[in-house]
Amino acid sequence: MSSIMATGNHSIVTEFILLGLPAQPHIQALLFVLFLGVYLLTFTGNLLMILVIRTDSQLHAPMYFFLSHLSFLDLCLTSVIVPKMLDNLLSQRKSISVEGCLTQVFFIFSTAGIEAFLLSVMAYDRYAAICHPLLYGQMMTRQLCGGLVWASWGLGFLDALINTLMAWNLDFCEARVMPHFSCELPSLFSLSCSDVSANFAVLLGSTLLHALGTFLLVFFSYTRIVSTILSISSTTGRSKAFSTCSSHLTTVILFYGSGSLRYLIPTLSSPMELIFSIQYSVVTPLVNPFVYSLKNKEVKASLNRMLRKVCNILDSRGQAGNDWKTE
Repeated sequence: MSSIMATGNHSIVTEFILLGLPAQPHIQALLFVLFLGVYLLTFTGNLLMILVIRTDSQLHAPMYFFLSHLSFLDLCLTSVIVPKMLDNLLSQRKSISVEGCLTQVFFIFSTAGIEAFLLSVMAYDRYAAICHPLLYGQMMTRQLCGGLVWASWGLGFLDALINTLMAWNLDFCEARVMPHFSCELPSLFSLSCSDVSANFAVLLGSTLLHALGTFLLVFFSYTRIVSTILSISSTTGRSKAFSTCSSHLTTVILFYGSGSLRYLIPTLSSPMELIFSIQYSVVTPLVNPFVYSLKNKEVKASLNRMLRKVCNILDSRGQAGNDWKTE
């Protein structure tokens, strides 16, 4: 089926060609193996994090409740992008329909947006834990935590829906080669033959409100956190207080540093677009579970308990099998 339909005096594109990654076959094969390995590690790491938090009663605290949602969002974000990237690395056409592209735009925009809201909520949680430890239980109730998570999901989906519906009305004429490995909203503007000034204004406004608004919440929370930590007299106390928020701070730097630049400066050169997109959509979801598991004693202890339980179950089944053979 042709990817271009003639209407009137011009042709309208029905599919795009994604050429964001190198086209040499031997390089594509290496990239396929690399990104497949990254995706499997990301999927396993985040799924394991969710299972550990949900099954271990000692991790049923607000911070880990938010962390389980963060891991789920990372699973969603990388699953929206990487499988299609792997398919294109093995395909000759490397195409995606306009409808499929806009659907991918929606899910990338929404999951990344929800994650930005969730990171600001987690910053507030760390502020409450460090600056008001005696009131922490009263400040971070189960109802409040659930409400903050649902608000993050609702606002993220609403923001993505507005921008995607506006993009759905754009016409794409003649130009259909996208120098990217996935469909992201800024990349569509340069391919459209419609007036994108309104779309660009809405994208810039929503990104500023979304990214800058959530970042300011993170910034003010950490301003109070740092002030409180510096007021602690003992070095051990300061180190212990900082360790409770260092994992979250690492995630914030990785995510905001690349994701915000990708959407706040949509006219970046193609190589920089790829670098920033890979950073926030592929690397950060891979790194997050390792950052939280390696730097958190409670998570490491829970992982050890889970591994011991699994080993005990396997040993008992193996012993039962040996006893059955002996009989």
